[in-house]
Amino acid sequence: MTLDPQAKAIIDQIARSPLPRLHQVPASVARQMFEITCKLTDMKDLPIGRIEERSIPGPDGTQLPVRIYTPVAAPAGPLPVLVFFHGGGFVIGSLDTHDSPCRLLANEARCLVVSVDYRLAPEHRFPSAVDDCLAAVNWVARNAAEINADPTRIAVGGDSAGGNLSAVVAQQLRDAGGPKVVFQLLIYPATDALHEGLSRTANAEGYMLDKDLMTWFFVQYLGDGSDVDLADPRFSPLRHPNLANLGTVHVIVAGFDPLRDEGIAYAEALKAAGNKVTLSEFPGQIHGFCSMAGVIEAGRTALVEGAALLKAAFAEA
Repeated sequence: MTLDPQAKAIIDQIARSPLPRLHQVPASVARQMFEITCKLTDMKDLPIGRIEERSIPGPDGTQLPVRIYTPVAAPAGPLPVLVFFHGGGFVIGSLDTHDSPCRLLANEARCLVVSVDYRLAPEHRFPSAVDDCLAAVNWVARNAAEINADPTRIAVGGDSAGGNLSAVVAQQLRDAGGPKVVFQLLIYPATDALHEGLSRTANAEGYMLDKDLMTWFFVQYLGDGSDVDLADPRFSPLRHPNLANLGTVHVIVAGFDPLRDEGIAYAEALKAAGNKVTLSEFPGQIHGFCSMAGVIEAGRTALVEGAALLKAAFAEA
């Protein structure tokens, strides 16, 4: 397995940089650094039909900012909707860092995208992000007419931590009796905090998301972990005792990603439980390549492929 040249260029540039790594600075500074990185590496000048910024009710009286994307030349009538949760280890990331993937997904899948600015750790630790994302999907279902959405065609998706949240939300909504999630787009998701796959050790250093950064994310999100069960399905969805009836799922993994094997394991477990699952492996890629689609062509390829499957699932729903 060979590292893609475009991914290697990013890795080499990071290695040469005199700047500290994300886990070496406070969360507030790491967020600023991540914002700058995303602006440098994301897709530029993607058109969009319409963007609406608004706040929706969250748990315990909070307000959650969301950004609603309507595709270019949107068809008339209620549109299917993807509720999107950005990545960033539950600590960094924002509506802005993942603006371009949301634009692409809206246009390619011909759907609304509701991007959710869930609360971040360490200010808001586990399970705050889960609670926020559940609240967002429930709000979309209840207020579908207000945003021109079809409440019978709701999907969830996200990358990394956002992929984790998507998987968790789909499970939690099924357990609670709805709303139904017809499709999950899981982009290099974290699915099992206790996973011991080869990719965790083989890719522990030198490939964007490394062991030190993963540990830092965990500490920010979980605290010292003394009061958190790492097998809790709200953090490790692969550990849920019932993986049936979770709809259609598309999982994207990267070869040089420590999360690769748990993403594959989740796809295989979902398929064994009777769900319709597709798995797309990008052997030469690193964690985060889809949010760097402006400089890594495979990122755009993966997103377009995922959008096509999302569009097909909406058509069948």
